[in-house]
Amino acid sequence: MEYFLQQALNGLQLGFVYALIALGYTMVYGIVRLINFAHGDVFMVGSFLAFYAIDRFHLPLTAVFGVAVGGCALLAVAIERVAYRPLRNAPKIAALITAIGVSLFLEYFTALHQVFGPNYYAFPRPFRVVTWEVGGIVFTNIQAIILAVTFACLLVLQFIVYRTRVGRGMRAVSYDKVTSGLMGVNVDAVISFTFGLGAALAGVGGVLYGIAYPQINTFMGIMPGLKAFTAAVLGGIGSIPGALLGALIMGQSETMAAAYLSSTYRDGIAFLLLIGVLLWKPTGILGKSSQEKV
Repeated sequence: MEYFLQQALNGLQLGFVYALIALGYTMVYGIVRLINFAHGDVFMVGSFLAFYAIDRFHLPLTAVFGVAVGGCALLAVAIERVAYRPLRNAPKIAALITAIGVSLFLEYFTALHQVFGPNYYAFPRPFRVVTWEVGGIVFTNIQAIILAVTFACLLVLQFIVYRTRVGRGMRAVSYDKVTSGLMGVNVDAVISFTFGLGAALAGVGGVLYGIAYPQINTFMGIMPGLKAFTAAVLGGIGSIPGALLGALIMGQSETMAAAYLSSTYRDGIAFLLLIGVLLWKPTGILGKSSQEKV
C-alpha cells in the first residue's frame, strides 16, 4: 500500500507538470481551433532560459520563473504573429503543417552550438532538496513546490479568464470570432494574449520539469508536448478543467505502468488510454459535442 501511495504521489507530480503544458494547447485550440505543435518546444525554451538564469546569473527561484515566463510568452507571441496570423483564414491543414514546421525549426535551431547546443545538460537546482517521511511515504520540497506553483497558476488563470476584460474577450472569441470583432473585441490582440498566456504556463512547467527531472536538451519538449496534447484531448480539448483532469490521468497511468509493469510500457499505456477514451467518448471526458448548422 505504501508503494502504491508513493507512486500515486509521483504521478501527481508528473501530472501537474503535464497540466501546465496542456493548458496552453487547450486554450489556443479553444480560441483559434489550432493544434500548436510548437508548444512543447516553447516549454523546452523555458527550461533552457531557467537553466541559464540559474547557472550563469545565479538568480533566485522567483526571478528564474520570471525569466522563463517572460521569454516563453514573447516567443509564443512572435510565433503567432509571424507564422500563424497570416494563415488564419487559410485551410486548417496549412496552419497545422506550419505548426509542425515551427516545432522542427525550434528544435534544430536551438541545437546549434551558437544557441543552446545539442548536448544534455544537468539542470542545477536553486535550493537544497529536503525530504520528509510520513507513514513510509517520502515527500520532498520539490513536490511541494510543484503542487503549490501549479495551484497558484490555476487560480491566476481562473481569475484572468472569468474576472478580467481580456478573459471576457477570450471567451467571446472562443464562442464566435466574427461576432466578437463586430462587437468591438480586438480579436488579434486576444489571440496574441492567449498564445502568450499559454506559453507563460509552459515556461513555468519548463522550470518545474527541470527541477524535478534535472536533465535537459533541445529535444526534450517532444514527448512531454505530445503527452500534454494527449492529456488535453483526453480531458476534452478546449476545456480548461478537462486539460487538468486529462493531465492527472496521464501522469498516474504513466507512473503506475512504469511501477507495476515496465518502464518500456509507460508511453504505450498512456496512448492506449487515449484511444480507449476516444472510442468511448470522442469529445473527451469533459468535452461537449458541437453541432454545425448547414
